[in-house]
Amino acid sequence: MRKSITIILGLILIVVGFFISKSLSETKKPVRRSPEKLAPTAFTAIVKNGNVPIVVTESGRLNAKNRIELFSEVQGVMESTNKEFKPGSRYKKGETLVHIRSADFEASLRAQKSTLQNMITSMMPDMRLDFPEAYSKWDKYVRDFDMNKPTRKLPQVTSVKEKFFVTGKDIYTTYYKTKNMEIVLSKYRLHAPFDGILTDALVTTGSLIRQGQKLGEFIDPTSYEMEVSISKSLLSTMAIGKKVRVSDPDNADHSWEGTITRINGKVDINTQTIQIFIELKGKLLKEGMFLEAQIDARREPNALELPRNLLV
Repeated sequence: MRKSITIILGLILIVVGFFISKSLSETKKPVRRSPEKLAPTAFTAIVKNGNVPIVVTESGRLNAKNRIELFSEVQGVMESTNKEFKPGSRYKKGETLVHIRSADFEASLRAQKSTLQNMITSMMPDMRLDFPEAYSKWDKYVRDFDMNKPTRKLPQVTSVKEKFFVTGKDIYTTYYKTKNMEIVLSKYRLHAPFDGILTDALVTTGSLIRQGQKLGEFIDPTSYEMEVSISKSLLSTMAIGKKVRVSDPDNADHSWEGTITRINGKVDINTQTIQIFIELKGKLLKEGMFLEAQIDARREPNALELPRNLLV
């Protein structure tokens, strides 16, 4: 009995499996469509040859044309002035940039002036006897001697004997020592050589300034120079006075017209390039900016200009 049941179940499984396999084999597979071939689009234009300008673009850093580095030739404590000695402070020509305390040196200068005055006064009796024709000019010099003003030039001698007489009294040596001290005194105040702005300040009021110490940098913000390097093959197209278009790569709306003012006479042995200097003026220009110069190199006749992206 059990054996019969097992045989019957086996036959049923075989029949069911046969129908399942047949139904699966009859299932249609999806048809794969071949990809459509798209024809590329080509844009055309009528060729019209002409003179095509070749423009070379070079970048460079902007530097002030008029700039000075401030150094101290004397030693002392820095005193305050009408303006703070800090970056961004503007000065007119002749204004005091730095004032170093000079009271001690001024006292020494007054003593030196007094020595000169006394030496000239002491020789006057002998001069009146030996050189009466020269006495009046030296007498006038002593009478007009002012301790608060720069020492005037000594009277001109009119004879060799008079020259030897004045030299023997040590007048010339004392006079030039006095003039030298006046020159040194003028170095205790640094004056602006032109209208400009302080871009760097390394000392403050109350600082002890030493001889040879750098104090800061001072520039004229109205005139700048841009240095760029060009290939030596383009040197024949460069000339002093040639106009150059300069732009800011970060802002396409900012552009200026510059002028080539100098061309270096030396070729860089490593890059085979030559330095040219372009002068620029403008309100938006600042020291240290990186700009791009579009330099007209030459014109190519009977040519057509194509956008570079069409070649890639």
